[in-house]
Formats: sequence, structure tokens, C-alpha cells
Amino acid sequence: MTHTVLVTGVSRHIGARVASALAADPGIGRVIGVDTVPPSSLTRDGGALLGRTEFVRIDLRTPDIAQVISAEDVDTVVHMSLVSEPAKSRSAMMEHNVIGTMQLLAACQRSAMVRRVVVRSTTAVYGSSPHAPAVFTEDTEPVDVPHSGYAKDAIEIEGYVRGFARRRSDVVTSTLRFANLMGPRVDSPLTRYFSQPVLPTVFGFDPRLQFVHEDDVVEVMCRMAVEDRPGVFNVSGDGVLLLSQCVRRSGRTGLPVPSPAFGVLGMLARTTGLVDFSPEQLALMSHGRVVDTTRLAATLAWRPKFTTAAAFDDFLQSRGTGADRTAALVDWLSGLATRR
Repeated sequence: MTHTVLVTGVSRHIGARVASALAADPGIGRVIGVDTVPPSSLTRDGGALLGRTEFVRIDLRTPDIAQVISAEDVDTVVHMSLVSEPAKSRSAMMEHNVIGTMQLLAACQRSAMVRRVVVRSTTAVYGSSPHAPAVFTEDTEPVDVPHSGYAKDAIEIEGYVRGFARRRSDVVTSTLRFANLMGPRVDSPLTRYFSQPVLPTVFGFDPRLQFVHEDDVVEVMCRMAVEDRPGVFNVSGDGVLLLSQCVRRSGRTGLPVPSPAFGVLGMLARTTGLVDFSPEQLALMSHGRVVDTTRLAATLAWRPKFTTAAAFDDFLQSRGTGADRTAALVDWLSGLATRR
């Protein structure tokens, strides 16, 4: 039996859903959710009941997390508190992701009770490059290592996780590299990109993309929290979609532009607040990324319920009607023209 689970990042949608699902498991004694700010509601977050999750307000960058892990006899840690875009500044995002994870792992290392650590990571650690292999396995070394943003943070975090696993070989340590999340309530740079009425694409490129549905993210995180499955695992819905297929499915207007112009549109979009085109997203929109999930399927005897296409379609169904898109197109062009 898992006695006490600590879940980080519960003020955000996916973290709240994971804490909620674990709290509903009768085999788990207690669930403690921590974050720098409380959830929007201590009972509901986007429709997900937090149930009996106990919330503790903590900044992971401080040593306070060690006191909670020690005082509450935490035996399982599920680390969901990774952010993919800066809320205030890039330096604050890096501190939250990297320094926060360092403090959390240091607290786990000092604890005699912790016996399982599960860390959410991203397939962005592989990068997106014209020289990359067609499919990445967990053992593939990236050809072009990401040097900025969320991907760089994730690489550093995974390095600290590997160090922790070597020092505490008695602790089951699992790292899950998720493809881009999709779902009705997922808010990310990529979902905001696909929500725009005009979708700029890089002329001459049609990248292959993979998505994982939020329901499958919650299920696999919960499985890892109660089972001993050490190692690194890619997680994605089966199949791939070309960016051109995504544009057609969305009913949006595609706008192929030369690569330099795509960067300029990204900067303009950032200034209007429409969508944030990070360097990682610009690379993904040019070269794509596909991962192999054989290891996860063999280890858990599990396949995601949603394929890549089904996850994307479920996301699209939650977005506006054709009339909404027409109005949004007018607003999008007006905003862009005003900024220019």
C-alpha cells in the first residue's frame, strides 16, 4: 500500500487532475498537493474534483519542502511542477523548474521514508532538427541539444534525476517524457497556436507531430505512482499527424511563409499576446519530432486510449464554431496590423 503521496504543481490543471485521481484511490492513505499558489478552487479545477487532497502552499525553491516530506512521512513523490513558458521572466521560469527540482530531490535524498519518485518530463529534450533520426527511443542522444527554454530546463532536470537515482538506488525513480499534451482543457503554447484563426507554417516544411491526451497523461502518472517501474519512458498517442493534416482538421486558414518571415510573425504574435512562438516551437513547426513508445507499452502492458489523431480531434471539438473562427480571424488581423 502507498501511504502518503506528495504531488507538486497542483495549482495547474494536469497536476490537479493527477492529485484528484490519486486521492480517489482507496489504496492510498493520503495525498498532499503543493504549489506556490493555491488551486483556483480547493474543490474543483476545470471540472476535476480534488477530493481529499490536502493542499500546502510551498515554493519548491525553498527548503520548506523537506520539512513537509519529513513531517508527513511521504513515501511517494509525483513531480508535476514543471512550467513550459515563463509567467514573469525566463530566469524565474528556470529557477522554478531547475532550482525547485533540485530542492525537491535533495529533500527526497535525505528522507528515509521516500521509496518512489515519479518525474514529469518532455520529449522536447530530444530537440527538433533536420539531422535528427526519424524516431527517437529513450536511448537516443539528441543531435542538436536544445539550448534554451523549457527543453533546456528539462535536460538539466533529468540530469539531476539521474544523479539522485544513483545516490538513492533503493528509491524507484521513473521519468516520463510526454509528447505535446492535447485535450479540451489543456492550455499550452501549442494549443494556443492551433486555436488561432490563421496558422502560419514554414514554407517547404510539413513536420510530423505527436500528441498525448490529458486523460492518458493522468492515467500513466497514477500508474507510475503506485507501481515500481524504474527508468525513462516516452509517452505519446499512437500514430503521427503532419502539420498540414492538423491544419485541415482544424478548419483554420494555413499561411505558408518563408522561414525568416515565420520568425517575424512569431515576434508579432508575441507582442499582440495572441500566442508565444518560442524557439522550441519554431523548430518543432519546421522539423517535427516522433518518439517510440515500445518500452512503456511493454513495461506497463498499457496503450493510451487516445491516438495522436484522436487526441487532436478531442481538442478541436472543445474549440469554437465556424462563426467564432470568422470573428477571431478579423480580430487577429486587426491586432497584427495595429502592432505593425
